[in-house]
Amino acid sequence: MKTKKRVLGLGNAFPKFEKTAVVSMEPGKEFATISSEDLKGKWFVMFWWPKDFTFVCPTEIESFNNNYEEFAKRDAVLLGASTDSEFVHLAWRRDHPGLNKLQFPMIADTSKSLANELGILEPTEGIAYRATFIVDPEGIIRWANLNDLSVGRNVHEVIRVLEALQTGELTPCDWEPGQPTLQV
Repeated sequence: MKTKKRVLGLGNAFPKFEKTAVVSMEPGKEFATISSEDLKGKWFVMFWWPKDFTFVCPTEIESFNNNYEEFAKRDAVLLGASTDSEFVHLAWRRDHPGLNKLQFPMIADTSKSLANELGILEPTEGIAYRATFIVDPEGIIRWANLNDLSVGRNVHEVIRVLEALQTGELTPCDWEPGQPTLQV
């Protein structure tokens, strides 16, 4: 699947969407609809992985889950997504012990429409790159990061950037949460 879209980046509005997601392992409550309307007025972080039932992806998903409270402390909604179906997501959660207690939704972009609008579809296989977006309460992308398919991302860096953005201040190189911001 070829895409001619460029990756949406800083200053762009995050696309409107409505997708099915896996939100629970409880029978009858596994699925919910998640939409951009649900996120209005909130910071959110959406991270994408290429494929379920692979090797690097669960390490990232587990790390985001292990740091879920760090996002919650910053009043940021955490969302995971791939182009796999909600049924594949659910089967993977049931099959992989590190995924059965996820605290965030696994969005299914089976039509690939959201990944395409974001410009993050890998052109040969039509799967999503390892993309991460931090979006402000006005729905504007404030940070976008793409990794090669073979390289896992650093969840602590996502948290650091989120907190830096939320300060509304200038932060110097190598700034860490708790350190002073630049006073001009």
